[in-house]
Amino acid sequence: MGIKEVGAEELVKAGLDVEEAKTVEKGLKEAIIAAAGGSSGGLNQPELWRQLTARQRLLKPSHPHSVHQLLYYSVYEHYNGPPLYWDEAKRTNLGRLMESHASKLLGDAYKDPITSFTLFHNFTVQNPDVYWSLVLKELSVQFRRVPKCILDTCDRSKHGGEWLPGSVLNIAECCILPSAYPRKPDDGLAIVWRDEDNDSHVNQITLQELREQVMLVANALDSIFSKGDAIAIVMPMTITAVVIYLAIILAGFVVVSIADSFAAKEIATRLRVSRAKAIFTQDFIARGGRKYQLYSRIIEALPVKAIVVPASRTDVDVQLRNQDISWKDFLSSVVHLSRPNYYYPVYLPIDSTTNILFSSGTTGDPKAIPWTQLSPIRCAADSWAHVDVQHGDVVCWPTNLGWVMGPILLYSCFLTGATLALYNGSPLDHAFGKFVQDAGVTILGTVPSLVKAWKTTNCMEGLNWTNIRAFASTGEASNVDDDLWLSSRAFYKPIVECCGGTELASSYIQGSLLQPQAFGAFSSPSMTTSFVILDEHGVPYPNDQACVGEVGLFPLYMGATDRLLNADHEKVYFRGMPIYKGMQLRKHGDVIKRMTGGYFIVQGRADDTMNLGGIKTSSVEIERVCNQVDESILETAAVSTAPASGGPEQLAIFVVLKKGFNTDLGRLKMLFLKAIQSNLNPLFKVSLVKIVPEFPRTASNKLLRRVLRDQLKRELHVQSKI
Repeated sequence: MGIKEVGAEELVKAGLDVEEAKTVEKGLKEAIIAAAGGSSGGLNQPELWRQLTARQRLLKPSHPHSVHQLLYYSVYEHYNGPPLYWDEAKRTNLGRLMESHASKLLGDAYKDPITSFTLFHNFTVQNPDVYWSLVLKELSVQFRRVPKCILDTCDRSKHGGEWLPGSVLNIAECCILPSAYPRKPDDGLAIVWRDEDNDSHVNQITLQELREQVMLVANALDSIFSKGDAIAIVMPMTITAVVIYLAIILAGFVVVSIADSFAAKEIATRLRVSRAKAIFTQDFIARGGRKYQLYSRIIEALPVKAIVVPASRTDVDVQLRNQDISWKDFLSSVVHLSRPNYYYPVYLPIDSTTNILFSSGTTGDPKAIPWTQLSPIRCAADSWAHVDVQHGDVVCWPTNLGWVMGPILLYSCFLTGATLALYNGSPLDHAFGKFVQDAGVTILGTVPSLVKAWKTTNCMEGLNWTNIRAFASTGEASNVDDDLWLSSRAFYKPIVECCGGTELASSYIQGSLLQPQAFGAFSSPSMTTSFVILDEHGVPYPNDQACVGEVGLFPLYMGATDRLLNADHEKVYFRGMPIYKGMQLRKHGDVIKRMTGGYFIVQGRADDTMNLGGIKTSSVEIERVCNQVDESILETAAVSTAPASGGPEQLAIFVVLKKGFNTDLGRLKMLFLKAIQSNLNPLFKVSLVKIVPEFPRTASNKLLRRVLRDQLKRELHVQSKI
C-alpha cells in the first residue's frame, strides 16, 4: 500500500483509536505536502519519513507496532536503495572535532561535518597520525612516557606498523583518574547498577569510590600473585567484576576473559591456553529467583586457585576447596596496610599484554587474542567517534567480560567520562527495561536476538525509553522490522550498527550520526579504516561499485593484533591475501554487500565460522559434539545462515546415518541441543535437523558446507512463504 492511500480507516485497523487515527491522518497529509518535490509532485521518501518522525513526531512509542509498520513500509514502497530513517546530527563528538580542525586540514573543500564527512574520513585514512593525535586529546589517556610519534612504518615486517612507539602508561589508571577534559570529576558517577531482585533502587558509585575499590583489590592481588601472572575472570559483569578487571591491569597482571556461560570443558581449555594462575568467580548466578551453580563448573575445569565472590550474601554460599579463598578473606589480607585504598600503578610499554580474550577458530582450540594497551584506546575512540559516547551519557550494554563487548563497554565509558550502567540479571524481561528507564540510560547497546525477544514478548510495554539518544547493535545481523520496533521506542533515535572482531578491538565498519542511517545497514568504514571488497579471484571491486565479496582490510589499523598466543598470526590474518596499493591486505573473513548509494550489509562469514546469538563458533566444534550423541550417526555437518528477511543466523545440523539405522528427527534434535548446550554453550539453539544420504564433497573429499548452506537458505525461504 502506498503512503497516499493510508488514511484513518487503515490506521484504526492497525490499532489506533478513531480520534488518534484522525490526528495522525491530518499530520500525514501535511507531511506528504511538505515532502512533495518536483513538477510531477513526486515524494521525497526520506524527507517524508523525517517529517513523520523527527519533526512532527506523529509516530509515538505508545502506538502499536503495526502502526509503525504500516507507515514505514508504505512510505518506502518501491524505494530504490536502503530506506533511510535517521536525520543527521552536527552536535556530535566527531562533528565538533571537524568544526575545530577540518577547515585547516581540508582547506576550501571543507563545508560542514555532514557534507564533508566522507572527505574527512578519506583524510583520516591517508593521515591516520593526524587524526589520532587529535583524538588522543579527547580521551583520558595519560602517558607516563609520551610516544616518540603516532605511527612508525619503518619496520616492513610489521604489516600494521608500530603505534605510539616508546610510550609507557597504565590504561587502567587512565580509567580511574579524574580529568578536566574529558570532564571526569572525582564526585561524578562512574557506575550505576541494579540487581534484579531490587527494582526500586539504582545503586551509584563515584569515580573516587571506584578508584579506592580498585586500589584495594590491587593491593590484595599483590599479596598473592607475581607480576605478569594471568588471572581469569569467570563471572557476570557486575560492579565487582569491573573492579577486579581494572585492579588486575592496574597492578601489572593480565586479565583472562572467559564468559560465565561456558561449560566446564570450555573453561578448562581457556585456562590451559592462557596459563592462568587463578580465577575470580562467583558461588552461583542468580537469575529469575533461581540459583545456577558457577563454582561447581570452575572446580570441574582445572585445579587452579579460585577466589569466590558471593552472589547475594556477605559471604559465599558453597563449601570451598582448601586451595580456594572467599572474597571476604581475600580483601581482609590487606587490612594491615596503612593505606589499603591507595596503590601505585605498574606502568608498562604500550604494547604490553593486559587482557587475553578468545575467538573461535575453525578447528582445535579457540584463538587466544592478546589485547595490548592500544586496544582500549581504539575501542574507546571508535565509540567516541561513531556511537558518540561522551561525558554525561549513561551507557548500558548487556554483555560479559568474556566477550569482546565487555572490555569495549568498560573502556568506552571510563575513557570518555561517561557513566557505565550495569544490570545484574536477565536482560530478557521487563525488569531490565525498567532499569534502563530508571537509570536514565542515554545509549543502549543490544544484540539483534535480544531485540527480537523484546519485540516478540512485548515485555517493554509501558516503559519510557525516550531519554535514549542512540542505540548500538553488534554481534549478528540485524532484522529491519526488529530495528524499526527498537528505534520507535525512543522517537526513532538512530541505531548505530557495529561489526568488527576481538582481534581488531573495535569495528571496521559502522554507522555514523553524521550520516543518514538505514536499518540493518552500515554507512561507513570506521575512522582511519579502509577496506576493499574482493571478487572470487581476490581482485578488489571498484570502490563505487555495488558488489558482494569477502572484505580485505588495509593493515594500518591502530589497535589490531600483531600476534596470537597459540596460533601463527601471519598465517591466520595475512597468508594468501592479495597485495593492494603496496600493502598486503589483512584477512577478516566477512562477506559484505555494498549497495547502491554506498551502504553496506554484512552477509556472514567467508569460512565455516558461524555466529550464533552473537557468539562466534565453528562448524567443526559443533560437529565434534554432535557426532557422539547417538550410535546411529555416521557423520554430521553444521551450517548456519540468516533468513532472507534478515535477523540472527539459524543453525542446522545435517546428518548421514549409518547403514541399517533409522531414527526420529525430533529425538535427534533434542539430543543435539542437549549436547551442544552442555559441551559448548547453553545459549546455542538448533533450528533444523535433516537426514541426508550423503554429503557433497570435493574431489579431495573435503566437505562442501556451502552447498548445504545454500540448501538451508532455500528451505528457510520456503518456510517463510508458508
